[in-house]
Amino acid sequence: MQYRTLGRTGIQVSTLVLGAMNFGKLGHTTQDEVTAIVDAALEGGINLIDTADVYSQGESEEMVGKAIAGRRDDVVLATKAGLPMGDERAHRGSSRRWLVTELDNSLRRLGVDHVDLYQIHRWDPTTSDEETLSALTDLQRAGKIRYFGSSTFPAYRLVQAEWAAREHHLSRYVTEQPSYSILQRGIEAHVLPVTEQYGLGVLAWSPLASGWLSGAVRAGREITTSRSATLPERFDTTIPANRARRDAVERLATVADEAGLTMIQLALGFVTAHPAVTSAIIGPRTIDHLHTQLAAADTVLSTDVLDAIDAIVAPGVDLAAHEKFDTPPALLDAARRRR
Repeated sequence: MQYRTLGRTGIQVSTLVLGAMNFGKLGHTTQDEVTAIVDAALEGGINLIDTADVYSQGESEEMVGKAIAGRRDDVVLATKAGLPMGDERAHRGSSRRWLVTELDNSLRRLGVDHVDLYQIHRWDPTTSDEETLSALTDLQRAGKIRYFGSSTFPAYRLVQAEWAAREHHLSRYVTEQPSYSILQRGIEAHVLPVTEQYGLGVLAWSPLASGWLSGAVRAGREITTSRSATLPERFDTTIPANRARRDAVERLATVADEAGLTMIQLALGFVTAHPAVTSAIIGPRTIDHLHTQLAAADTVLSTDVLDAIDAIVAPGVDLAAHEKFDTPPALLDAARRRR
């Protein structure tokens, strides 16, 4: 396992992060399975675990808490808030009212008195940066969080948050958690230059592109991944964007074979090769998934391999831009851009 400094915090974290989205109902995992995955991850050198309140509506946090009981100090623990927790309209977003309440809920579910990294799961257009940053700064000063970060923020919102922190003398985001993979490279054009400029740590989610880069998706095979069952439209090859992904995967598989790598090693090695990226978040649903992903922990891609990837998916290009979560609202709503 390799280790890097998380932004400018001084914390050393593993280049692979254990993501807990599949823990609980979503991934159909039991507590025993989760504990086994956490055990193996820690033994493999992973020291950062990332979860969120919304993952299986709190169940993931509860399972992580039980799995790390008695060894809390061995783990850099991260969670997130902001996405809807049920139907109540006030139980979401990044207002002071909700963040103060929901952090206490997360701490209770995790069974800890603080988290190391508290992240705003998505930018909340209804709440000002000053409101959110002041609440997070107060929670930090109260000792309930050590640092805080953002997740899937558009580049211009990261810049705005930096300005607001300086203008109002508040603590700042120290990390950003964007979606990033060989097939979705758009953040290279806008987000990653900003994170480098401000010294933010970058924890990249979906480095296997929802399973497209796991090795299980190939031309001529039936797609049977767990994600294809829950999001079939993302794997329907009658859709042009999905055909483009399938064609890219076939070419990438040749690159991997010639380099003596698995597709997972190629995919994770690519993400962690970018100088702006601190770590790639893996989200194993089974212990076997974890072992195949841990095998990529020390993968370093050669310049020739990186150049071959660039020839297949150009830098800064998203093959499925419609699946991005950081598109400015004005591009999605005609009323916002023309009327």
